[in-house]
Amino acid sequence: MKLIVLDRDGVINIDRNGPVVSAEQWEPIDGSLDAIARLHQAGYQIAVSTNQSGIALELLTIEDLHAIHVKMHALVNAAGGKIDAIVFCPHSDSNQCDCRKPAPGMLYSLSERLDVDLSGVPMVGDSLRDVQAAMAAAAQPILVKTGKGQDTIDNHKGLEHVPAYENLAEYVTELLATDADNA
Repeated sequence: MKLIVLDRDGVINIDRNGPVVSAEQWEPIDGSLDAIARLHQAGYQIAVSTNQSGIALELLTIEDLHAIHVKMHALVNAAGGKIDAIVFCPHSDSNQCDCRKPAPGMLYSLSERLDVDLSGVPMVGDSLRDVQAAMAAAAQPILVKTGKGQDTIDNHKGLEHVPAYENLAEYVTELLATDADNA
């Protein structure tokens, strides 16, 4: 089984200056839904791992988050794709939990839930936290320049070894081409 893990805000949907707190605010990045559909059609399981500190900060409820994810699933399904699993951390930095990225807890949870070794599994994100979580779980960090991605690349030394792409669609095109070459 092939697995890919995606951060949500800034990778799949537009990252706002603050958390997305309602389904109405959730807007996909151009090409991201089609990219997920192409991954699904190529036999990938798609998992989403997302920090949602807005819950701890009481900016949104679990019900609000569920409504956002229902919309995301519906739009991905309409594009011909499928998201197999979503894990989220409802805590803020002050909670010092094991699940909030850069901690790898959500990735370990996915590993257990899907019964897959994360070694080398692509983890696509737009922040240093995403890269650190991927590395801690032995996954392959991938950066996109959407969301906070360009700022992450510009403002953090030592990320030269992390592949970076304009957006999720560009990365998926390359990934699937590489898969075809190796088939």
